[in-house]
Amino acid sequence: MADIGGHAIYKIEDTNMIYIPNDSVRITHPDEARYLRIFQNVDLSSNFYFSYSYDLSHSLQYNLTVLRMPLEMLKSETTQPRQESFDIFEDEGLITQGGSGVFGISSEPYMKYVWNGELLDIIKNAVHRDWLLYIIHGFCGQSKLLIYGRPVYVTLIARRSSKFAGTRFLKRGANCEGDVANEVETEQILCDASVMSFTAGSYSSYVQVRGSVPLYWSQDISTMMPKPPITLDQADPFAHVAALHFDQMLQRFGSPIIILNLVKEREKRKHERILSEELVAAVTYLNQFLPPEHMIIYIPWDMAKYTKSKLCNVLDRLNVIAESVVKKTGFFVNRPDSYCSILRPDEKWNELGGCVIRAGRLQTGVLRTNCVDCLDRTNTAQFMVGKCALAYQLYSLGLIDKPNLQFDTDAVRLFEELYEDHGDTLSLQYGGSQLVHRVKTYRKIAPWTQHSKDIMQTLSRYYSNAFSDADRQDSINLFLGVFHPTEGKPHLWELPTDFYLHHKNTMRLLPTRRSYTYWWTPEVIKHLPLPYDEVICAANLKKLIVKKFHRYEEEIDIHNEFFRPYELSSFDDTFCLAMTSSARDFMPKTIGIDPSPFTVRKPDETGKSVLGNKSNREEAVLQRKTAASAPPPPSEEAVSSSSEDDSGTDREEEGSVSQRSTPVKMTDAGDSAKVTENVVQPMKEVYGINLSDGLSEEDLSIYSRFVQLGQRRHKQDRSSQQLCSRCPDGVIKLTPISAFSQDNIYEVQPPRVDRRSTEIFQAHIQASQGIMQPLGKEDTAMYREYIRNRYL
Repeated sequence: MADIGGHAIYKIEDTNMIYIPNDSVRITHPDEARYLRIFQNVDLSSNFYFSYSYDLSHSLQYNLTVLRMPLEMLKSETTQPRQESFDIFEDEGLITQGGSGVFGISSEPYMKYVWNGELLDIIKNAVHRDWLLYIIHGFCGQSKLLIYGRPVYVTLIARRSSKFAGTRFLKRGANCEGDVANEVETEQILCDASVMSFTAGSYSSYVQVRGSVPLYWSQDISTMMPKPPITLDQADPFAHVAALHFDQMLQRFGSPIIILNLVKEREKRKHERILSEELVAAVTYLNQFLPPEHMIIYIPWDMAKYTKSKLCNVLDRLNVIAESVVKKTGFFVNRPDSYCSILRPDEKWNELGGCVIRAGRLQTGVLRTNCVDCLDRTNTAQFMVGKCALAYQLYSLGLIDKPNLQFDTDAVRLFEELYEDHGDTLSLQYGGSQLVHRVKTYRKIAPWTQHSKDIMQTLSRYYSNAFSDADRQDSINLFLGVFHPTEGKPHLWELPTDFYLHHKNTMRLLPTRRSYTYWWTPEVIKHLPLPYDEVICAANLKKLIVKKFHRYEEEIDIHNEFFRPYELSSFDDTFCLAMTSSARDFMPKTIGIDPSPFTVRKPDETGKSVLGNKSNREEAVLQRKTAASAPPPPSEEAVSSSSEDDSGTDREEEGSVSQRSTPVKMTDAGDSAKVTENVVQPMKEVYGINLSDGLSEEDLSIYSRFVQLGQRRHKQDRSSQQLCSRCPDGVIKLTPISAFSQDNIYEVQPPRVDRRSTEIFQAHIQASQGIMQPLGKEDTAMYREYIRNRYL
């Protein structure tokens, strides 16, 4: 699905549940089959992702800062006793000094975004760590932005929280531990794909969050209404739940925490306004105890009201908000500011926030966006903030001269498609349907057919919420370990509600009660604006583990992971060629246009219109294959003669035009002169000559002199060449006219093998025949050291 620094990210396509026989259990429980069906209702083949070598539960900023600290700092913190259950040959062949051993630092995953953590917790201490493969749920997409041939990968990763997880109307608000419903952390990563290494490459990321309003509230779906009334379940005058939630955010993201509330503020009948009033009161209460420089920033904006107004442009207003947000939080980049930005500084760049370090920049703080469902309005707002951050990221890598991106460019169209796929996926997971309102809807350029699609998506969402969400919620509760089947207690399908499962304070009294004034964790407030999780301290060092690998182990061998030299493959199946590309899928296919992805195009100039409806990867690959064998562009006579017959060609047939052929607009016979001009004119612009005209005398003389020089260079006896060129049997023999020395592009000089390598090879051959060489002093000492470390 994606490649980040040579680390592959995979999507689960299929799973298999294997039954392990147990002699102690001869008779199966009568309810086991039903629980098994409920457990398997969680479709692991839909939007679950994992990586063997990259920690998906953490952000790129965490992985490139905390996990790259010097190894000496961890020697005293991460020394752990060897477990006897592990294989004694686990580190065999790893030499600590100057050998084939490679050391790396790994961290414990952030369990909030791990979905199989409860399942692996049972066996975590019984098996080797390589058997533990943590998965995340959400979205992962990657596209290639070609900037004059320079590949830049744009990656979008969404991590859905496994705490208080569920479906739309069944999970609203927050639980007693500060976890909110539909909480998703979205990270956009930008990297220069010409260098894949984390050490030498250029990488940048920006993180933002969506989630339900952190209050005790719910909606009763038993009334069978499209918009059930919002009710506040518990009074929380001291904002206890909101305090727990924002304390978690300060610990993971630092300060400032910016809340963009898109809920309606003016309504004839109070509905969404109930949440706005309670959220304002909670933030006001919590801010009075925080230091002024770390206060929570609250931005209310009624997006629905501005959308209905004909005088206001929704996206222009969102762009202003996005600029102020990105300036406050900054973004992450793993390289210092380029010399061009120092030489010609931009005004907006100098106002950028975050934390500037020697190796680059760090993002401090995060934007938290919410509406009621955190789906349609939230996705559009996040897109606008991401678009603004993308401009700063491109500027920081030296790819554009100003941190500004405009609509209708190939880069923004590519980014918009990524965010629409991201929004559709998250909406299906939580709401049961795709997005109803998209970016084009708020730009007011959506086609009229989009309204009928919106109605169908609304009906699909209503049907899913009314009839299938309850079963999905039971499956999620069982998969995440929220409910554990226990003998003598009610079964999962017998519970009238799962409220008591997600709110632990209803089942038992909590041992400690937080202060109503000092509502934050003391260690967190000391290190602000930096996030406490990324601070080098004793508590965080205990989460890190020093891992030792073999140099050629698959987990760290980036070359074999990316190129797969041991598999029979083709270029068309390579991931870097199959992914969405700005040049192939968005740039117009006409000749003579500006190939820059930052040039504003007309709506009908996108590559999507040329490709027609063939948008999936298989048809795009097929089109690239047929492009190589496509016929040349039609001549003037062919265009003029076929224009009358093909005037009714539909868009699908236009989409099958090869990418290498020149797209020609079919018109009537009367416009044949214009068509001819369109075909010939780009040739003169690109090549400088018109191929249909005759050559001038000057060009002919230059060419004849070039031929004479070539004949004098390779002058030979034609008579001898004719005698030896043909054999009596009619086989043609080619006579070489040039001689090349060894070790060139045509011939390679055999490598020389030194004496020591020859002796090692001969000893290896003799060992296969049973003739063993005597052990030397170094071999004996190494073996004694190995035995002493293992068993003494």
